[in-house]
Amino acid sequence: MRYIEPHGHMVSRTTDDYQAMVTAGCVAVCEPAFWAGFDRGSVDGFRDYYRQLTEYEPARAAKFLLPHFSWLCLNPKESEDLALARDVLALIPEFLGKPNVLGIGEIGLNRNTRNEMAVLEQHVELAVKHDQLILVHTPHLEDKLKGTNLILDLLGSHRGVDPGRVIIDHVEEHTVKRVLDRGFWAGITLYPDSKSSPPRAVDMLEITGGECIWLNSACDWGVSDPLAVPKTALELRRRGHSEDFVDAVLYRNPLRFLSQCPKFKLGA
Repeated sequence: MRYIEPHGHMVSRTTDDYQAMVTAGCVAVCEPAFWAGFDRGSVDGFRDYYRQLTEYEPARAAKFLLPHFSWLCLNPKESEDLALARDVLALIPEFLGKPNVLGIGEIGLNRNTRNEMAVLEQHVELAVKHDQLILVHTPHLEDKLKGTNLILDLLGSHRGVDPGRVIIDHVEEHTVKRVLDRGFWAGITLYPDSKSSPPRAVDMLEITGGECIWLNSACDWGVSDPLAVPKTALELRRRGHSEDFVDAVLYRNPLRFLSQCPKFKLGA
C-alpha cells in the first residue's frame, strides 16, 4: 500500500515516527506551519521556524528516504497581534521560492474573531499575489460551522481564488458537503480524541463518493497518531471497498491536488 500524509506536523514528532510511516507505505509528507504551543513574540522567531520547515525538517525526513514538503503562514491562534501579523506576512515571500514550499497554510480561523478574519484575508491576498495553493484550518467543535461558513464566504467573494486550488481541512459531517458543493477540496483529519475517527471518515467518504477529499493525521504535539491514515485503510477494507478506491483516497487524491504545485514531484 502507498499513501501520502498531506498534513503532518513533523517538527513535533520523533524520528521513530518517520521510520514507522515509511514502513507503512508513506511516500511523501507535507507539513503546514502551525502553532508552537505558545505564542511566538517576534518576527525572528517565525524566521527560525520557517527555516526549520524548509531546511532542517526536509533533511531529517531525507534520512528515511521520505520527501518532505511544507506550507507557510501565521497560525490563526497568533492572529490577534495585528502588528506582528503584518510583519510576519511580509517575511513569508522570502521563503516561497524554497524547493519544498507548496503554498500558504494552514491559514483560517480559531475563535472566529475580527482580527483572525483580517489576517485570513491578508493571507489569501498573499497567496493570490504569488499564485500559491491554499490550505485552510477550520475551527474546532462548536465554532466549526460558523467558522467554515465565514471562510467559504470570504474565499468565495475573492475573484482571484480558484476553489480547485484550495483545500479546507478538518471537515466533519455537518461541513463536508457545503465545502465540496462550493467547489473546494476537503480534508478529513483523523484524531483519536477529536475531529474524526476512521469509521466516521469512511462514512463521509461513502456519503460524498470520495472525490476531491484527502485524509490526514495532522499529527502534532497532542494526542495524535502519525499512522492514522494507513490505519483508516483497514476500515475501508472491512467495509468491502476495493484496493483501487483505497489507493484513490490515500494516494491519488492528494497527489492530484498537490501536483498543482510544480514543486510537488515524487520519484518513480
